[in-house]
This record gives sequence, structure tokens and C-alpha cells, in this order.
Amino acid sequence: MVANSTVKQLVKILIGTAWIDGKIQQEEREYLQRVAKEAGIADDPEIQPLLYELRAVLPDECYTWVKEYLGDQPSSEDYQRLMEALSALIYSDGEVATEEAKLLTRLQLLDPDSGTTPKSRQNNVLKAIQKLYRRWIDQQT
Repeated sequence: MVANSTVKQLVKILIGTAWIDGKIQQEEREYLQRVAKEAGIADDPEIQPLLYELRAVLPDECYTWVKEYLGDQPSSEDYQRLMEALSALIYSDGEVATEEAKLLTRLQLLDPDSGTTPKSRQNNVLKAIQKLYRRWIDQQT
């Protein structure tokens, strides 16, 4: 079982990611509300203003939350949980905004299972984007 504070941090990151392109799409809004409700934190005083768009989230704030969530040496489990959650959110509206793709690229560089050379990191980024794109295509068919 994931600690409640970790779940709350992950939901905050998802909300920040939805805002990263400047506005939350209807599909993203529905996804976020469902995730928060399933996690039992939809009524949390810290989450509510973010979830119901009473306050916008700036990209830098989202990146700060990601860094706090992953820490200096993220575990593979935390990293994979974050990537899966972000992928589901990003593809919920059927398109990937440039800002969302940049976020995924930056996150790929933090993958604890990636190689340490720039070339292997670049390959890992490409593989992750290809994997996410394939998932999206599969959902469309």
C-alpha cells in the first residue's frame, strides 16, 4: 500500500501536468477527479483547490513536485508509478501537447534504470515516447 502522502503528491503532479499546457482539457478533468476520488483525497484541503481549478498550477511548481516525489535517487517503483500515471493522464484527451512531451522527456532522464551515457539516455527517451505512442494508438482502435 502506498502512503497517503505519496498518493497526494502523485495527484498533485497529475494536476500540475494537466495545467502544463495552460489549461485543463475536459477529459483530463474527468480523469483527475476519478483518480482523486479513488484515492480518497478528493476532499483533501490541499487537493480540492487544485482539483477544482480554483488555482492554476505553474509548470515550475509541477516540476518541483516531481523532484520532491522522486527525490535525489528515485526507486524504479516510484518512477514507474509516476510514468504510468502521467501517461494515462496525458493520453486521456487524445493528444500530447508539446509541453507534456517535454515533461516526459525530462522525466525519462531521471529513470533509475536507464544507462548513464547521454546516448543511452537519448535512446531511453525515444523508447519511452514510442511506448506511450503505441499505447495511445492501441486505445484508439
